[in-house]
Amino acid sequence: MSKTIRPQLSRLFPADGPAREVAEELYAEVATAPILSPHGHVEPSLLAEDAAFRNPTELLVSRDHYVTRLLHSFGVPLAELGVAGAPADPREAWRTLASHWRKFTGTASAYWITHELETLFGVDEELAPDSADRIYDRIDEALRRPEFRPRALFERFEIEVLATTDDPLDDLTVHRRLADDPTFSGRVLPTFRPDAYLDPAGADFADRVERLLATTAQPHSFAGYLRALEERRAHFAAHGAVSADHGVYEPFTTDLDAADAEQLFRRVARGGADAADARLFRGHMLFQMARMSVADGLVMTVHPGVHRNHHPETLRAHGADTGHDIPVRTEYTENLRPLLQAFGTAPGFHLVLFTVDETAFSREIAPLAGFYPSVFIGAPWWFLDAPDAMMRWRAATTETAGLYRSSGFIDDTRAFLSIPARHDTARRVDAAFLARLVVEGRATLPTARRIARDLVDAIPREVFKL
Repeated sequence: MSKTIRPQLSRLFPADGPAREVAEELYAEVATAPILSPHGHVEPSLLAEDAAFRNPTELLVSRDHYVTRLLHSFGVPLAELGVAGAPADPREAWRTLASHWRKFTGTASAYWITHELETLFGVDEELAPDSADRIYDRIDEALRRPEFRPRALFERFEIEVLATTDDPLDDLTVHRRLADDPTFSGRVLPTFRPDAYLDPAGADFADRVERLLATTAQPHSFAGYLRALEERRAHFAAHGAVSADHGVYEPFTTDLDAADAEQLFRRVARGGADAADARLFRGHMLFQMARMSVADGLVMTVHPGVHRNHHPETLRAHGADTGHDIPVRTEYTENLRPLLQAFGTAPGFHLVLFTVDETAFSREIAPLAGFYPSVFIGAPWWFLDAPDAMMRWRAATTETAGLYRSSGFIDDTRAFLSIPARHDTARRVDAAFLARLVVEGRATLPTARRIARDLVDAIPREVFKL
């Protein structure tokens, strides 16, 4: 028989001693606080349509590239897991996860899924080959009940704000439906994500530019291209957007004069740009995006440092966002200098810097946030949104910039059911970190209580202008 799980109320807290007791007290301050999720990738149609989830595998495995990438590393073909809509037997895929479950020990995925199984479905035994079918049937039965529909779970999770990620040409009809629906009280915000319209290296960049200009009735010039982007940003802001997100390979920025920018635009728009031209254009457009954020108030978030689609064969077979994106070294200080020289002290400008290169936290990002009023330290993201990495992040940044120059937690997930698990993880880690400061005499307990509350409420509200 599988081992019975005993819920760990003090997960992620110090093993023993006074720090554990303080951590438990601080966590109690925020354990049930509403969730603010100002950056994520849940599709708004999930809540608009409110359809029942189809099965446990689609819900917890197929769409979670954290899970599928590791199973793939153990030799499991992605098609057998139903990735990207591939036909697969959901029960067999679940059994496959169960047979490899012990190999997930210590990973963030194991922590999140265990949290979901316990708190949502009341599963009190460990996932294993002999328990796989029982657990699958228990989840499957639950998913047929109305309280497990997306909207009911949204309310159960106490999500106050949920931001999605959207194409600049999206008409945002789904967001409008949700906003106008009297039966839905949640706040679901679009996020302007223009990467594909700013990067000449993209296979369909020229076509996207043409569609952007046609949609906005702007002339085929660099000035027209900029006005078209500004018009679409205004459309998003009118539908509740608070931020524009930029997933770039490097945070390189440069400011070109108008004549050089026009000539460069003509070269890249024809589809004949070389690598140097493409990099220069990306750098100038990241600069222009900052200029636009100063003008329209959208928070600028930058998620750099990922080699997307590292394995071409997987890209061809299954598409993007299927687990084969790999981090790279990232430099901020010199790359962002032109942008920060121009806008770093501009009133109201908010620039949130993320990284998957954790060496940059103490070396560059925290010092930048410790001087420029516009710069905030993005929460641990993607490969770093795990307990140990979160604790390293706090230790790396707090002594330089303090806790109030951070962004608040960002779940950055497509896996809807994992949102409360991820936010709970961050709250526990922060409670443990603050408890150490209290026990070491570096913070008083009343101050730590206030900070714990601010980290999940006041800070993200301020940074993301909520």
